[in-house]
Amino acid sequence: MYHAVATDPNDATRALSVTPEAFATQMALIADRGLTPVTTAALAAAWRGEGPLPRRPVLITFDDGYEGVHRYALPVLAAHGFPATVFVTTGWLRGPYDTGGALDTMLDWDQARELAAAGVEIGGHSHTHPQLDQLGDGRLRSELIHGKEIIADQVGTVPVSFAYPYGYSDRRVRRAVRETGYAQALAVGNALARRRQGPYALRRVTVRRSTGPEAFARLVQGHAITRAYARDRALTKGYAVVRGARRLGGRLRPAPSGTRGAGVADDGR
Repeated sequence: MYHAVATDPNDATRALSVTPEAFATQMALIADRGLTPVTTAALAAAWRGEGPLPRRPVLITFDDGYEGVHRYALPVLAAHGFPATVFVTTGWLRGPYDTGGALDTMLDWDQARELAAAGVEIGGHSHTHPQLDQLGDGRLRSELIHGKEIIADQVGTVPVSFAYPYGYSDRRVRRAVRETGYAQALAVGNALARRRQGPYALRRVTVRRSTGPEAFARLVQGHAITRAYARDRALTKGYAVVRGARRLGGRLRPAPSGTRGAGVADDGR
């Protein structure tokens, strides 16, 4: 799971960004190790029995829709012939639906269409990037439906894959995602995706600016993931308890500054 690919990101996105050079090195390592990237839709379809998976499949995903995905990541993906999935927050992309809440420079819709034309799956990530499990039913469905309709209108294909903002979901959110027409959805969890997780809670591992080549090699080999993300998991579990308690008494306040996207929020900005 990637976010921004940027040489000089701002403070809000720096920790969850990677440099263009690091991204190129990581994609070369995936190629050298003989892994075969697939889109989220292709993985889920294969697990539903709609076709075989290639040997050693891997997902390459980007959340939010930062401009560097087009500027820096797309040429590298194209050079390797790698598909990927970009989950866009429709109210953050530059253009007619921009709500002004973006954390850094985002894609515009021409760039999103160019990504799609190059074989990148465009998935949903809500419209304004709220904590979905803290919304009432009406607002929850509005976030899901509005974002989906905008993607369909702007890109020309109806999105079938979704990623939860901040990684947050619960049974009600997952049901709403399914009923909205998404066929699969990704969380974070910092663990390998397994079929037993079900199509609406597939896990991913976070790639950060601090993820060096050796650590990345271990991740794509599936080695030492539990140890590498032990702190993230502890924070996520602790905050889940807090969220549940606060939900009983009213809407949850936002995560403290410095914890968004750093494990407490399941590392899924």
